[in-house]
Amino acid sequence: MPNDKAEIKVKSLKKTIDVLNCFTEKQPLGVTEISEKLGLYKSNVYDILTTLAAMDYLSKNDETGKYYLGIGIVRLGRAVGDRYSFQKVAAKHIQQISTQVGEVVYLTVPIKDQVYYLDAAFPTDSNSYLAGIIRSSTDGLYCTSCGKSMLAYMPEAFVDEYLKQPMPALTENTITDPEKMRDELKNIRLRGYATDNMENAIGLSCVAVPILSAHGLPQGAISISGPSLRFTAERIEEYTKILKAHVHEIERSI
Repeated sequence: MPNDKAEIKVKSLKKTIDVLNCFTEKQPLGVTEISEKLGLYKSNVYDILTTLAAMDYLSKNDETGKYYLGIGIVRLGRAVGDRYSFQKVAAKHIQQISTQVGEVVYLTVPIKDQVYYLDAAFPTDSNSYLAGIIRSSTDGLYCTSCGKSMLAYMPEAFVDEYLKQPMPALTENTITDPEKMRDELKNIRLRGYATDNMENAIGLSCVAVPILSAHGLPQGAISISGPSLRFTAERIEEYTKILKAHVHEIERSI
């Protein structure tokens, strides 16, 4: 990865972005929580929060005094979505997949060394308990099926640099060893899909297929996610065939 810190010229802006990023992990948040987390003066945090709230990027609960993400962030999220031409094409496909298999389906894209959740589709019967679970808008490449499916097709130089970073264990199944991850990525390229066997969260499993450009580079990925007990070898094989068929159609359209 490039040294992003060397490119940071406006430190006050960085503080503002750091404050906003706190809300991807938890919300609502108060001045004290953010101050302690970031090591900033409360007065500094307060000024940032009130400014963001005035610009609609945050909203404040007057009873608790705590803040949560506002409509301005939603507008930014939609603008990010517009950048990816295949989102509209993929939207109908992920809903069809979700309806067919009865699980949550995610459309993701790679942003630097993270997975960004661009869209999601839920079963029409709304019985899936995952329907309300999207903890944040991003996740690690190394610990998710979408992330690994995209990482497997990244340029070799990117992968080499990425694997120099720590890969913290989120569960006992998380792959944290660079050489084991290289083997995992090799197998993903051979199979054309990736799995997440409770590597990001206990009790949850996923299978994903990457969306590739004409040059073979990852543009995004689609995953099927659900309780691990339902993800048998037979189910994974079935889901993979479904995902590959839909991804093929998406790739033909972009």
